[in-house]
Amino acid sequence: MTTMELDTNNQLDIAKRDNSGENSSMLKGVVILEALATLQQPATLAQLMLITGMPKASLHRTLAIFEEAGLVARELGGRTYAPGERLSRLAMSTLTHDTVSALRHTILRKLVVDLGETCNLAVLRRGELFYLDRVEANWALRLHLPPGTVLPPHCSASGKLLLAYKPADERAKILENLPLEQFTHRTITDRHLLESEMERIMSTGYAVDNEEYVLGVSCVAVPVKDPMGEVVAAIAVHAATARLPLNQAMEHIPKLKEASKRISQTLS
Repeated sequence: MTTMELDTNNQLDIAKRDNSGENSSMLKGVVILEALATLQQPATLAQLMLITGMPKASLHRTLAIFEEAGLVARELGGRTYAPGERLSRLAMSTLTHDTVSALRHTILRKLVVDLGETCNLAVLRRGELFYLDRVEANWALRLHLPPGTVLPPHCSASGKLLLAYKPADERAKILENLPLEQFTHRTITDRHLLESEMERIMSTGYAVDNEEYVLGVSCVAVPVKDPMGEVVAAIAVHAATARLPLNQAMEHIPKLKEASKRISQTLS
């Protein structure tokens, strides 16, 4: 083998090692983002070191890059890290990806046909209820809330349900800073009563909106879980109480849960 061939082979070996290192760093970067997304609360540098196995200097350098890119945000005080706005937008884009969202939309359409009432799929985003998808029933009397609509969580079945399944400390912080605006005389504006409602939701596995956002409209919601068993969304049916009283709407809970399981399968 010539000297030139040896030099070429050595260069290839070095390149492979470099690429291997880059791949390893990239994968560890993904692990950081996964950890921040799944911990459900801001993480300290020590926690992330334990999860990723990265040395402090490398981890700090990677977090700084992610922070500059908007993927990671440092909480007030700078001691903990949380998902940044860009990572949140990426997660939302993934949830609304054409292929998967079309399948979920089909599940919602079938549910609407089965129940004869409007159904929606929603998530909690930055303390607000965000409608990912919605299928309207063919009724003249209905509440028009298209996908992308944002609502306060304390006065909706889906919002209360998603708050209830948050870790207790995170839920307490959200409720502490949430302006509990009164929309009807049925809206729960007392934080202690709202906490009691959360406990009831956790024990029963469903939530209701008893004309708390709009008089004459009620709603029932059940959770949608990801493959890890975490509640990531809510699926709900709502209708005019003149046509579907709340007690009758609650009879649809089994079908809502069936649709929830099918939607959960699209998240795997």
